[in-house]
Amino acid sequence: MYAVIQSGGKQFRVSEGSQLRVEKLRATVGETITLDHVLLVANGDQVTTGTPLVPGCQVQAEVLRHDRAKKVKIIKFRRRKHHMKRQGHRQYFTELRITGIQAA
Repeated sequence: MYAVIQSGGKQFRVSEGSQLRVEKLRATVGETITLDHVLLVANGDQVTTGTPLVPGCQVQAEVLRHDRAKKVKIIKFRRRKHHMKRQGHRQYFTELRITGIQAA
């Protein structure tokens, strides 16, 4: 059984026991959260798609940690103009472990 969820403007295919990194959520480490933006649920050959969400379906996840991703380096460069600008960015994320999928 797997589901496709939406979190932070991105879509993720998850199954029970899988770990994923999503945009930072307001939850404490060790807390169990419910993700209710479920777009698709598949159980064997039976696939249920939502319009846009599947009604009554939820995914439970445990918060493992909060952290920041590796630095992305940004360089803006104008050739022959003696101009270069360097910048870096580290995105905050929350790591989750999927503990259960409840289909409607």
